[in-house]
Amino acid sequence: MNRVARVFSGIQPTGVPQLGNYLGSIKNWVTLQSQHLDPASSQPHDQYISIVDLHALTVPRPPARLRADTFEMAASLIACGIDPSRTVLFRQSTVHAHTQLMWALACITPVGWLNRMTQWKSKLHGSQQYGSLNVHSAAAQSLLTGLFAYPVLMAADVLLYGATHIPVGDDQIQHIEFTRDVCDQFHKTYGHVFSAPRVLLSQTKRVMSLKDPLRKMSKSDPNDSSRINLTDSDDAIIRKIRKAHTDSIQGISYDPVERPGISSLLSIYAALRDVSPEHVVQEMEGFTNLQMKEAVASAVIETVGPIREHMARLVDDRGYVERVLRENEEKAKSVAEDNWKNIAKCIGLS
Repeated sequence: MNRVARVFSGIQPTGVPQLGNYLGSIKNWVTLQSQHLDPASSQPHDQYISIVDLHALTVPRPPARLRADTFEMAASLIACGIDPSRTVLFRQSTVHAHTQLMWALACITPVGWLNRMTQWKSKLHGSQQYGSLNVHSAAAQSLLTGLFAYPVLMAADVLLYGATHIPVGDDQIQHIEFTRDVCDQFHKTYGHVFSAPRVLLSQTKRVMSLKDPLRKMSKSDPNDSSRINLTDSDDAIIRKIRKAHTDSIQGISYDPVERPGISSLLSIYAALRDVSPEHVVQEMEGFTNLQMKEAVASAVIETVGPIREHMARLVDDRGYVERVLRENEEKAKSVAEDNWKNIAKCIGLS
């Protein structure tokens, strides 16, 4: 399979991303476009970003909403700086080999491996009480098969393209370890076909909710004030950050345990400026909480403003976005179908 360094990432079609998506993933993907991962190679690495609309089916939504969310995500990624001439940006469902490989991998994946995954537990009501899955329990009866088995599809997404590097945050490392285990299992069963991918750990930590700094910033939070959306106006950004949860302690210090609200805002500022939180503390020495919030809001506006304006232009030029997706999907199909032919031959399907 592919021997050139290749980066693969997937993102759920949740519509317009929020700041946590940008700082946690998208900003890193944009940076990777201009980096050289393999100094020993004269060829630049490839980058594939899949809008994983098949994964989105684990939480059913109206079809029109899914189509709109997928388009908005594509437009948002381009607005954030993903260059379609440098990165293969495509919708997962248009490449049928994803599901073909998923089934082949599912047939050799022990249920016990899936049972160890933490994500299905976190999405189940009262998840903390489930250490493992008893098939006769209420949890098992309410757990949808897609949510339980989707790590196999994630593994197929990665292995199908011969990805060598997967950029993730620390909360996704378990999925890469699972993919490597499935890769080894395939090799033991059928022979060596894939290259086990390596982790590219994102330097940016989780971006926390503006209202509850102990929880991750999320689009699923019903309180819109808990997050910064990449389409928020300047006034909305200022208002949300001014109302962000902090504390009454005097001075600016970085202490995620004792001062989670202040530390969360400092982390956002640091990530936007590409500096450490400790550097920000020195920069803001003598600031009041209000002055610190004003500085954070200004930094957010400097980043979000141009993205918001570019996104508005792309939404008005729907034909361009659709054309970019179609052209990139042909590139993805070409690579995926060639690789699937080799896999199918290896397992006896051709």
